[in-house]
Amino acid sequence: MSDNSEGQPGRVVVADALDESAVALLRSHFEVVDVSKDPAKLGEAVATARALLVRSRTKVDAALFEKAPVLEVVGRAGVGVDNIDVLTAHRKGVIVVNAPGAAATSAAELTVGLLIAVARDFGSHIPALKQGQWTKGMNGFELHGRTAGIVGYGRIGREVGKRFRALGMRVIAHDPFVQRTDDGTTLVSFDELLSMSDVISIHATFVNSSEHLFRAETLGKMRKGAVLLNLARGRFVHEGDLLAALESGHLGGAGLDVFEEEPSKNTKLLQHPHVVAVPHIGASTREAQERAGRTVVEDVIRVLKGESPEFPVHV
Repeated sequence: MSDNSEGQPGRVVVADALDESAVALLRSHFEVVDVSKDPAKLGEAVATARALLVRSRTKVDAALFEKAPVLEVVGRAGVGVDNIDVLTAHRKGVIVVNAPGAAATSAAELTVGLLIAVARDFGSHIPALKQGQWTKGMNGFELHGRTAGIVGYGRIGREVGKRFRALGMRVIAHDPFVQRTDDGTTLVSFDELLSMSDVISIHATFVNSSEHLFRAETLGKMRKGAVLLNLARGRFVHEGDLLAALESGHLGGAGLDVFEEEPSKNTKLLQHPHVVAVPHIGASTREAQERAGRTVVEDVIRVLKGESPEFPVHV
């Protein structure tokens, strides 16, 4: 842990907007410097900070760590920590904490919403109706009795599986870190999941080896007419190959909350009639943000009091 003898005891920097109740809890324990509305001040603010709290906007890279000599803990109010250089943090003795379960319900509900939107062709019907067109067609399909394959069976994946089963779907999953399930979900290999699923939903943790896991080769192994949902990280999917699979008719549709580049400029994919896309809002509910903020603040408080955090991020 870093030596904080030269810093101002208890100074905590908030770099991105957090839930107000979480910030209030922080203020009840420490001096809080909030630069969320003026990110240009971040470098100066972290010079004497014992803790730094971020969401997804702020990049906590090696250069920022160099500006924070007394930093003890970085808290990410969310799940993924790809905006934090965790290796550098650990090398400098800085603890990284996150809120892994905070958005599970919100993300799972959005997953179901995107799937229903694709299955019932909202991508075509809603824009047409807004333009005054009455386009009823027999191009939707029921989810009951279909097989849903989940890639990544952690907190969010399990919540998604629960909801898929409630729709009458058979649920299978692939996760190399999960050895068994107690909810009736069958674990299969990745190739088995590709060939068996009518719907594939991605909820895995991203690592560099996962980049373009869904590319021409793997998309080609999916069932004809299958639907792909991505609510994890955009880099799991090669967007050019996904568009080609949709345009050829091999895939029946896609529901996307994340993209290779954000904000996405891939207008061909976004405007495809069988794509329903939203701008990375999986965790954007009041409840999820309140849980994420409070979870990470409580862990930051634990660390600064010399206690062990509940949700440390390991290398």
